[in-house]
Amino acid sequence: MASSGIVEYLKSPELVVRVQEFFGIEYLHKDQTVPPEDQTNSKRAENGATTRRKPPSTTANGSSAGPNEEDSSSSSSGCDKDETAAATPAPYRVTNKFWHYLFLIGTELGDELFYATFIPFWFWNIDSAVGRRVVMVWSAVMYVGQTLKDVIRWPRPGYPVSRLQKKWAMEYGMPSTHAMVSVAIPFSVLIYTYDRYIYSLPAGLTFALVWCAVICFSRIYLGMHSVLDIFGGLALVVALMVPLIPIVDRLDYAIVTGRWSPVFVLTISIALIVFYPDSGIWTPTRGDTALTVSVCAGIEIGAWLHYQLGDFSAPVAPPPYAIIWPSYAMLGMLLLRTILGMCCIVATRAFGKSLSYAFVCFLLGRDKNELRRSENTLDNKNKIIVELSYKFFACFMIGFNTQYLLPNVFKLLRIGRPDFYTEI
Repeated sequence: MASSGIVEYLKSPELVVRVQEFFGIEYLHKDQTVPPEDQTNSKRAENGATTRRKPPSTTANGSSAGPNEEDSSSSSSGCDKDETAAATPAPYRVTNKFWHYLFLIGTELGDELFYATFIPFWFWNIDSAVGRRVVMVWSAVMYVGQTLKDVIRWPRPGYPVSRLQKKWAMEYGMPSTHAMVSVAIPFSVLIYTYDRYIYSLPAGLTFALVWCAVICFSRIYLGMHSVLDIFGGLALVVALMVPLIPIVDRLDYAIVTGRWSPVFVLTISIALIVFYPDSGIWTPTRGDTALTVSVCAGIEIGAWLHYQLGDFSAPVAPPPYAIIWPSYAMLGMLLLRTILGMCCIVATRAFGKSLSYAFVCFLLGRDKNELRRSENTLDNKNKIIVELSYKFFACFMIGFNTQYLLPNVFKLLRIGRPDFYTEI
């Protein structure tokens, strides 16, 4: 009983509200009660019949700007079924701008935009050997976390929590993949670079802990996760990384040097996407896993091609290496590589999405514009097939170009990173 009470306490939305208030969110009408009609909805919700409500819009200073309205599109965002009966959250205002903007930035460190910039930047300017291992850990952690969300099916915090962010609201909450990635990325970087480069371990550890704390607190502050979601994500990622770190280190080398690695990588990647567990309702998590898996596959096959063509060679001296701080000329090259490479990545995504979307629609005999406008449901099999296919193709090409094509372009333009071709 005691453990059950602790779980319910950590899962409670009231605890989320207390964390929000600690960091400067002021609820203006804390005495607001559940209206009679919403009590009726609560009873209906217990029987599976719920009314969808739109989240309240907010003003520039964070105050709510009007009541909720009914939304007829319940079939496309059903993961909030348990919280659809909740009353309109009390209006609020932000009283501490520092925490507010810190957490807005912090939550972006676990989103797609960060991945799309951090991963290529690391590969082109720092160390692709470490980058491959970090991406493989990230991909595995994200796949397990997203899969468990659709298996456990716990809703995100409901009333009286006001959500300061609406992105990812259609996903389930447990475990928090933001919390998982907040550990997976900085600590895998720390582990894979500590024996490779000479730097202060306490400084690196402090940076990783701060990074993790900012992301985790940001998810509670924004009302997107309960404290239990965060703890669940942290516990899960630690349990995963203990075996993952040594396995990934060996697996990356085996893939890069293996003769038939592309067949193995493509088969496993497609199988992971095809045999994704049933979520009960449509959520964007399956598409997110297709993204992470395909980026990892593209990077590994790009590295395999480098090795097969003899581009990789043993380093001149064994690690650890001194960190070389860039000169002005090196900074100019870094900026040139990054800007040119990012433009190519954007073009790759746009071209890959357009081409693969149209091609798969043609194979299925469906009009692409009509399918794009159709509803997101589990019954809409054609749209699921098309979207998973285009995400796999486009993101695979992004990973492949990041590891193989663009570094070769940089080399031809004489702006490549000098030690790129000495990394396995």
